[in-house]
Amino acid sequence: MHHICKSILGYTTVLTDHLQLERRSAIVRILRNGVVRKQDELVHLLKRDGYAVTQSSISRDLRDLGVLKASGRYVMPPDEMTRANGDFGALSPFVRQIRAAGPCLTVIRTTIGSAQSVAVAIDKAEWPEVVGTISGDDTIFIATGGASAQSKLMLRLRSSFRI
Repeated sequence: MHHICKSILGYTTVLTDHLQLERRSAIVRILRNGVVRKQDELVHLLKRDGYAVTQSSISRDLRDLGVLKASGRYVMPPDEMTRANGDFGALSPFVRQIRAAGPCLTVIRTTIGSAQSVAVAIDKAEWPEVVGTISGDDTIFIATGGASAQSKLMLRLRSSFRI
């Protein structure tokens, strides 16, 4: 019986992953083909296309896809960030401020809804001075190992985001 449950649970996980991948592909298609200003609009469009979705699943999908909110609408992240090729210039319009908060914490303020995408780009860059990042809706906290690492990071951030 235990083995049968494991198989069923494993199948459920694979099925869920497949459905999530399909739903996220649909989100990308919808955002690239039209203007979506609110999550409930996206929920409606996905339900119309036959996807069983909730507001929370859409919110999670948008965050995981790195979707930005700019000029009052949802947009896909710039291709440069998606490829993580080090060109942060495409993300510059979303970065508002970079400040030190003590010797080990750097705070980046972004436009509303952009922090996750900027943090993903920083994480993918794998800069040695970055210990870790935490992002909210419009704020990113970046931990460094000390004041020297923070100074290097601040220079790198200002140069990368042209601030």
